[in-house]
Amino acid sequence: MEAKFQGFLQAAHRDLHLSLNKGEQVLDNVAEPVVIGGMVLDINASPSMPANPRTTTPGKVLYALGGVARNVAECMSKLGTKPFMISALGLDMAGNLLLEHWRSAGLSIEGIQRHQDIETAIVCNIFDGKGELAAAVASVEALEKFLTPEWIEKFKSDICSAPVLMVDANLSPPALVACCRMAAECETPVWFEPVSVAKSKRIASVVQYISFASPNEDELVAMANALSCRDKYLPVHRDCGSTKLSTELLFQMLKPAIWDLLEKGIRVVVVTLGSDGIFLCCKARHGFKSRDFLRSKPHSFSRQFYNAVNSSCPPGRFVSSLPSNGSSMFLAVHFPALSASVVRLTGAGDCLVGGTLSSFCAGLDIMQSVAVGIAAAKAAVETETNVPAECVLAKIADDARSVYFDAKVLFRESKL
Repeated sequence: MEAKFQGFLQAAHRDLHLSLNKGEQVLDNVAEPVVIGGMVLDINASPSMPANPRTTTPGKVLYALGGVARNVAECMSKLGTKPFMISALGLDMAGNLLLEHWRSAGLSIEGIQRHQDIETAIVCNIFDGKGELAAAVASVEALEKFLTPEWIEKFKSDICSAPVLMVDANLSPPALVACCRMAAECETPVWFEPVSVAKSKRIASVVQYISFASPNEDELVAMANALSCRDKYLPVHRDCGSTKLSTELLFQMLKPAIWDLLEKGIRVVVVTLGSDGIFLCCKARHGFKSRDFLRSKPHSFSRQFYNAVNSSCPPGRFVSSLPSNGSSMFLAVHFPALSASVVRLTGAGDCLVGGTLSSFCAGLDIMQSVAVGIAAAKAAVETETNVPAECVLAKIADDARSVYFDAKVLFRESKL
């Protein structure tokens, strides 16, 4: 087992590099996004034939570096941003593997707590023949036990200087409340990643602090029900025999739950739809540029990549003007998924968030940023790892252009 871990670690070191060109400008020593949540070792089992109960099945078992927050942060780093990670790892093989990979990426390990009493979080995933998750067992109790308000408080200055704070719902409710309050005190906007249906309900205690959320359909329903304190919404069943729900009908079915989140003060809701893409739903009074949502702070980013995306995805395509009477604009846009040669789907949603956040922090508008996020998600599903070892920035920019011009406005309305 030890030898297998060491072999995986060496391979991870070989693969880890940014695809930034040597002459490309990247700013250093500036305020960076803060990411708080899980760093997890995934053990992924994929059968090579249909599995039968009560017996073993031939297939592949691979280790992968995981954890929602860790995946998001690593994806951001592959696009030239250097997020500050706050998490917890044990002094065990899994913890060593995760930490060494992080250190070799040139990312700060200051916010990663290590202690002999911590058992590094591990998740065992079992996939079906299509790369979809069939079942999983998660041992992540240490994240709730050791990612405490007291530990997070040590890095309040980092949170206060950040353009945005991303939290995943692996945090305990007290820790979630604490870090969101810290962000609110210094007006740092918060992105909430629900992680799972059960943990997504934790938004109820912090919704007043949340600016962005990225649920899938089931998490969206769970979050809206938690905020309404009753089972107001039912999960959407898209299996209608041989007839597939249209994008427009699916949006109408999900719209009441989405609007509940927007009415509670969340400004951007990104609903992930798997192979059907995403719904980007926003409420804005001033505009949809990054400065209308994030704190205007300098950050490191690939200037060449920014220019490429801004050129290929012209800003302002979806909204030419905003109401002049002080009312808010409600906007919903469908971005389709890109066709991909799917290997595994587990990292797609995390890379969507990572790509979106990295681009948004760079100054791209929310529409351009989501297009980059979808391009990053495509790169993720085409690899065995949760985050691709390399993001080819020219390819990401080209894919972002494709999805940007295929996007369609589903709803637009002004409200006082």
